[in-house]
This record gives sequence, C-alpha cells and structure tokens, in this order.
Amino acid sequence: MTEGEGEKRERGRRALERLKAADSQPGLLKAAAVARKVLPGDDELGGGDRDSLTREAGLTAMQVWQSISEAQGRGRGEVDVTILFTDLVDFSSWALEAGDEAVIELLGDVDDATQLAVTDNRGEVVKSLGDGLMAVFDDPMNGVRAALGAIDAVGGLECQGYSPRLRTGLHLGRPRRVRGDYLGVDVNIAARVAEGASAGELLVSDAVHESLGQVSGYESKRKRRFKAKGAPRELEVYELRAV
Repeated sequence: MTEGEGEKRERGRRALERLKAADSQPGLLKAAAVARKVLPGDDELGGGDRDSLTREAGLTAMQVWQSISEAQGRGRGEVDVTILFTDLVDFSSWALEAGDEAVIELLGDVDDATQLAVTDNRGEVVKSLGDGLMAVFDDPMNGVRAALGAIDAVGGLECQGYSPRLRTGLHLGRPRRVRGDYLGVDVNIAARVAEGASAGELLVSDAVHESLGQVSGYESKRKRRFKAKGAPRELEVYELRAV
C-alpha cells in the first residue's frame, strides 16, 4: 500500500467512525431536536431526513447559541460567504450490507474527489460529515464549479455494485467564524438546501441565484415544489446545471 493509499483509507476510516458514533447516540439526537425549538424562524430549522446526528449538520450548543444571537440582531459575520454542503444519496442502506472495508474504501475515494473539487476552486473544507462535507467559498461561482465538479467526480466512482451519487446545496450568507468552524442560521439553510436535492443535483438558494446573475454556460430552473424539513418558508431554491 502506498503512502497516498494509506492516507485515503485513514480518512475513510475516520469518516466511518464519525458516522457510527453519531448514529449511535440517541441522547444527542434528542438534545438536537430540543435545540431546534429555540432557533429563530421555523422551529424545525436544523432537522434532518433520518435519525442521525450527521443530518443535524453540526447543530451543536455553539450553533444554537449563534442562531439565538443572530435573532437578537448580533453576532453575524462581516463578509459574505458561500456555503456548500454535500451528501451521498442512498449510502446508508448500501453501507449496512457492504461491510466496513468496502465503506472505508469508498468514503476515502469520495473524500478525495470532493475535497479536490473544493480546493481546485479556491474553497476551504470546513469539516467532514461522514458521507459528505461542508465547505466555504469567497465567490459563489467558485462554489458552483466545485459542487458540479464534485458531482461529476464522485459519479465516476464505483464500489461493490454501488455507484455513489452526490446531492449538493449552496447558500450565500454571513455566518460567524469561530475556531475554524462557521455558525449560524445561514449554515443551517445551506444544509437544508442540500438536503432537498436529488442524486446528481445542485440546488442553490435565491441569494446565490441572485448573486450569479446571468452566467454563460449555466442554466437555472426554480424548484417550485422544493421541500426540505426546517427550511424557511420564504426560501426560494433553484436547480443549477452546466449546459
């Protein structure tokens, strides 16, 4: 095994451990669910589509505190940041049957492909979420290129009959940076936008859509039936793709 292969497998192993640790702590899930009730706006903001802390998108006590601070008109960041979330579709059901070795290999490959798409487009990986990640960009267009690049790269992978597909979401806002992480309502909105995407799809919030304007080489379509548990009711979301 080469040094690079060993590093990839180690990243895959750590990602698997994060998934197992999060999914096996019902007490923390209950705490996160209670925390959602005190967030500003929709009291389901921060919810997920399965019983997993990974779908809570990092809703820690710090995240809740930051959301409350924003509701009180303080604590927001000072600059616009484009926030990307990625997530593997139908991964959990396959992983249960595939076994740890195959899962570790796949997660390492997905991590390589996704992180490379982020860094190649001047983005910063904030944290891994087990079967996905959170990243930030100074320029929304770089976020779009990274998301579509990650979708294409991951779509070319295969492991034991499973062809991984990413769903991705982008939102533009002013989250607060704290010790290398980003906190606040805008982070949760970005996670919910990604959660509403289908396999191989990039969804962007109306804030991202407006900031991009008319960009050649891409087309957008409003998702009139967009649904994501906990998304703000006034949020408009668009599918964006290269043409």
